[in-house]
Amino acid sequence: MLLLKQTFMNSFLEFFYLYKEAIFIIALSIILGIVVISNVPAILHTPLMSGANAISGVIIIGAIILVGHAENTLTLVLGLLGIILATLNVVGGFVVTDRMLEMFRKKKQK
Repeated sequence: MLLLKQTFMNSFLEFFYLYKEAIFIIALSIILGIVVISNVPAILHTPLMSGANAISGVIIIGAIILVGHAENTLTLVLGLLGIILATLNVVGGFVVTDRMLEMFRKKKQK
């Protein structure tokens, strides 16, 4: 049991050592994203959501290309997952943007 724990820990440390730059960049991106998003005023939410939708549209195109050139099951599954998640993000973004823009439209007189 102790040997299994040591083997797992050694493989974990080796993985961390090999990919320490990528792990650092991902962690820094998460922290930076949280700080930036938490400081965005409500008036800028709609334009930023539209920009995020455009980026997700590019991700959908890249995932479709990935699925088209899939050579193994892992690539195919990751591509399909990318298509599904990015599509959900685009649809949700458009729904939220539409609801936000609805607040600024003039109400019809009865």
